[in-house]
Amino acid sequence: MIIGVDVGPTGTDAVLLDGDGTGGTTDGSRALRAVRVPSLPGDAVGSLVAAVEALPREPRARATQLAVGLRVADRALAERAGLAHVGVLRIGGEAADTVRPLFGWPAELRGAVCAGTANVAGGGGLGPHDGAPLDRDAVARFAAELAGRAEAFAVCAVFAPADGTQEREAAEILRAEAGADVPVVLSGEIGSLGLLRRENATVLDAALCLLAARVADELTAALPLLGLAPGAAVLVTRHDGTLMSLDHLRRQPGLSLGSGPACTIRGAGLLGGVRDAVVADIGERRARVGALTAGYPQEAGPGGRIGGVPVSLRVPELLTVGAAAHRDLAEAVDRMQPAAGRLPVVLVGGGAAAVPGRALPGCDVVRPGHGGVAGAFGAAASPVGGHHERIVRAGPGRRLDAVRDEVRDLARAGAVRAGADPRRVRTLLEPDLTVPYLPGALLLRARAFGPPLPL
Repeated sequence: MIIGVDVGPTGTDAVLLDGDGTGGTTDGSRALRAVRVPSLPGDAVGSLVAAVEALPREPRARATQLAVGLRVADRALAERAGLAHVGVLRIGGEAADTVRPLFGWPAELRGAVCAGTANVAGGGGLGPHDGAPLDRDAVARFAAELAGRAEAFAVCAVFAPADGTQEREAAEILRAEAGADVPVVLSGEIGSLGLLRRENATVLDAALCLLAARVADELTAALPLLGLAPGAAVLVTRHDGTLMSLDHLRRQPGLSLGSGPACTIRGAGLLGGVRDAVVADIGERRARVGALTAGYPQEAGPGGRIGGVPVSLRVPELLTVGAAAHRDLAEAVDRMQPAAGRLPVVLVGGGAAAVPGRALPGCDVVRPGHGGVAGAFGAAASPVGGHHERIVRAGPGRRLDAVRDEVRDLARAGAVRAGADPRRVRTLLEPDLTVPYLPGALLLRARAFGPPLPL
């Protein structure tokens, strides 16, 4: 048995599936029971416990996997609450001082997060001789200045995704000066090459680290109350429509941002039996419209934002309109359709039944069974995921196939670190992308998927 839970702001959904253990349930035929209970304000784990306890006791005792969409990270950013004070260290010197760290952030969010910023000399490049040496003394001074004030540090070096050596060196200095227990988040492990969006994503990750650790501890402590099979795997949703372990949540809490809509989109596709579609999640007050591509949420382009902050995370592309504004809904659906052809429109969520078919003229509308709990179903039926990307300089004699194989292997390793069974992980190499601001450079990307480790 597999249990999926989606903790929303007003209601918490839970589904119990007769799982096949592959992380790839394809429709709603395996759903044995679906329930919805009121969410407890400010208590995501308590809401989860109430929803799981509402499921039948006997099959629940055979559940070997619990997959949870908590949404606490998104709520913390929206409410500016529960966030760690972060020291932001940029490594780039004069080459990276045109725009200061946290520029363009909403003022209240910046005030809730920022403990101080610094830009020190250093930074790498695509080759071993392209960078500048790290100013170790400046890093030490910054750490000493913020010792006792910063609850976490975010380190972002120029070209860190290509060479993270200086970020790791800076992290050692920060821990030596500010304390070994202070979390230090490195941008080379978070985002892509672009400096500002990668830096923003790293700061958000650092700001969420204490909250994620607390929630993971609370969830672990609550497990004995749930009556699951001994040793059941506990996973949480991430923003690309896959899952990760609680340990991985502690390491990279930013991966949970946007995970609620991502799993709803994926669950809608699974319930509707489609791999490519436009998905409209209709709630009480608002509707969120996204797209499903090859079974997973279509990610936002370069303009993706979280909490008003531009980031380099692979969050779903979404349009939000009023739930009762059917004309706006139709326009949002049209905007999500591809340039050629018309995809089916899957309507899910508690308010889906209130949308008449005539509101979406010319569309093949799908209203799947269990659509009201699409987020919980998406969580239960999704695999553990991982991804990796690398910027390389193409040129004569460069063996790109070997680099692609390495990127694929690292994506696989990422899925295993997130909790996937290493014997059953499959990888997908995505098409190479050119990098507009780096002539001759290519962005190589791979994704990996697999079921969690068995009991």
